[in-house]
Amino acid sequence: MHIPPFDNHNKPIVNIDDANVPLNYFNIVKLSKGQAFSYSVPGYETCIVPATGSVNVDVEGERYADLGTRTANVWDGEPEGVYVPSGAKATFNCVSDSAEIFIAGARYDKVLDPFAVRTGDIDKVQYGSDDTKTHRKIKHILGTKYHDKVGRLLVSELFTVGQGGWSGFPPHKHDTDRLPDETRHDETYNFRFRPDHGFGLQLVQREDGKVGDAYHLVESSTITLEKGYHPCVAAPGYEMYYFTILGGLSQRSLVQYFQPDHAYQIETIPGIKDMIAKFK
Repeated sequence: MHIPPFDNHNKPIVNIDDANVPLNYFNIVKLSKGQAFSYSVPGYETCIVPATGSVNVDVEGERYADLGTRTANVWDGEPEGVYVPSGAKATFNCVSDSAEIFIAGARYDKVLDPFAVRTGDIDKVQYGSDDTKTHRKIKHILGTKYHDKVGRLLVSELFTVGQGGWSGFPPHKHDTDRLPDETRHDETYNFRFRPDHGFGLQLVQREDGKVGDAYHLVESSTITLEKGYHPCVAAPGYEMYYFTILGGLSQRSLVQYFQPDHAYQIETIPGIKDMIAKFK
């Protein structure tokens, strides 16, 4: 499902118990200097990630000062985040001139402990190649290194390396719990482009042998993925970024099932096996 960009007035874009991706939660909050925002999401663990700007974050008596280092856009430095336990009250106030903050969430009832992820903690992987038109970089904010501190939530940022090119390729899905071949993980994306008038396409093929759907992606498009194979592509001349939220049904580790007709291309894309391992 494609949610075109709109002014959400700091209200969730993907709310709890969403009809399409009930395992996900997503909000974008925009603040000016001195403004604050508070929230609590019962039954969902969340992660606060400034897209731009800096905020002071308070979670149940713990303070994380000056979270966020980027100013111009998401390409302007490394991400940071704060993990917020299920149902905990979190408040953040803007200490830069302005700030845009992502709140990512996954359904999880157990209450864990809050913690911060700073720039030096980000787990990075780069794979693909210009020749295969699959060159991209992933910055894991809540990646596999936090399996003992997070319940079901995975949060990362994905960048095309250079202009144009494919991502999420070969086509894969993760909509059914059938270990060891696949896990059920709902997924939500929010896209950005450089320059910001750029565009791309999200393909979703929900059934093998049937023609899928294509969605026109623009700056701040949101995609929710509940079923099917879902590669995406940036148009030539534009760099593409997408903020990625994954919420697992029965486990945190993601097991992707690659579409059989295209799975052989895993062997042609440099470094892709390392990328797959980073989500497990």
